[in-house]
Amino acid sequence: DGAHGKEVLEHLTQRESLFSFVMYDSKEALFEALVGEQYDYFLRCFSGAQQEFANLPKEEQPENLSTVSGACMHDMLLYAYEHLDEFRLILCHAEGTRFSQLVDEMVEIETKATHDYFAVLEDLGKPSPPIDEHLEHMLITGMFNTFFEMIIHDMPLEKAECYLKEMRDFYTAGWMKIMGQ
Repeated sequence: DGAHGKEVLEHLTQRESLFSFVMYDSKEALFEALVGEQYDYFLRCFSGAQQEFANLPKEEQPENLSTVSGACMHDMLLYAYEHLDEFRLILCHAEGTRFSQLVDEMVEIETKATHDYFAVLEDLGKPSPPIDEHLEHMLITGMFNTFFEMIIHDMPLEKAECYLKEMRDFYTAGWMKIMGQ
């Protein structure tokens, strides 16, 4: 809500020693100053894990599918909790800025990685049945929205780590079924 956003903004500006009056040209500029670094780091981390997985020899990818992504999701969870105020701003108050596109950007990256993995399975002689693009989009979007719910709803980190493991187990099992693996 607006009151929570105001509290977070006040906390961040005080923490960043922005006690003097600062005027920003736009909400985008304000968000860039407050959360730009964390947003960009988060996407780099996620993209880097996707690339790390893609760089594995094709034969090793199926056995490492959940290992690389699981480590990345855990690292991202820890990073988001280290920067909780910034991520709450991104997730709850970024409408009208580039920062409101976090889930969409992650979905785009994950979708490309999924298609690349389907090609690897094909090359290995274990082709995946075709998946409807709308279903694929909904499943991937749902996975990231589930991930961010832990932050939005103030889950204690210890619980969030348990929920993340269960969430990964759930989505991995579903994807394996859809991929016929």
